[in-house]
Amino acid sequence: MDKTLVVLLGPTGVGKTDLSIDLAKSFGTSIVSCDSRQIYREMKIGTAVPSEQQLAAVPHFFIRTLSVNAYYNSWQFEQQALEKIHELHEKQKVVVMAGGSMMYIDAVCKGIDDIPTIDPALRQSLMNRYEEEGLESIRLQLKQLDPVFYEQVDLNNAKRVLHAVEVCLMAGVPYSSLRTNVAKDRGFRIIKIGLMREKEELYDRINRRVDQMLQNGLMEEARSLYPYREYNALNTVGYKEWFDFFDGKIDEAEAIRLIKRNSRRYAKKQLSWFRRDGEIRWFHPDEKNRILTYLQSCME
Repeated sequence: MDKTLVVLLGPTGVGKTDLSIDLAKSFGTSIVSCDSRQIYREMKIGTAVPSEQQLAAVPHFFIRTLSVNAYYNSWQFEQQALEKIHELHEKQKVVVMAGGSMMYIDAVCKGIDDIPTIDPALRQSLMNRYEEEGLESIRLQLKQLDPVFYEQVDLNNAKRVLHAVEVCLMAGVPYSSLRTNVAKDRGFRIIKIGLMREKEELYDRINRRVDQMLQNGLMEEARSLYPYREYNALNTVGYKEWFDFFDGKIDEAEAIRLIKRNSRRYAKKQLSWFRRDGEIRWFHPDEKNRILTYLQSCME
């Protein structure tokens, strides 16, 4: 199997961007981004979008291609990313996919189960209920319809809870019964490289990156997006804390503290997710030569 997808993953702030560019240059190839927030064009600073120089170094795809008011999910990413990867494989044996969005990575590497298309009227009806009655009402309905998934899902993630309920209602069976978790054949080799640093080192990098974002104008960027705060894209660390500040719920110092804390918590969540995947080979970001040697051995 000559065609290969190298998946470079890891927690936020670990150093994926620079290494992904180095790997892409080494293989003379392109980068498919699997970052569910860098795909939004208005969220540049808070999502650590690669610089113009980095974007120009090698071709990048799925960065700043949507507006924050666009509905987008992992199923759409699966379809579009696979189409792009197959297109790139026509000219390049190796393609690099880099990012830390767990669902997007799994969508491409394993596939999303065949979930029924949701009737727009049903989706709007649930959304109206959510806006009128709050998330707790939808949570209770999910608990009745699918107690198994209720125990698994992040109950504070409105998008996931709403989607599970609409699937239950549309399919007439529990959402969990449709999730087979059987990996689909992609027709190309997948090699997963995970990046990790010691916890203290990673957390220090995250804190310093937030400081840099603040210097670059993160608060002003969040203020410009405040009118769109109800869109799911903006339920994101680095923005929702500023929205609470703008609403007078917290002061500026607390907003900054929470951004750093929540960024560290997100990194911990990412690592917990990735560690369940035995196919990932872990390296320190500085081990570029070891990573290249490992990749070459996998492709022989």
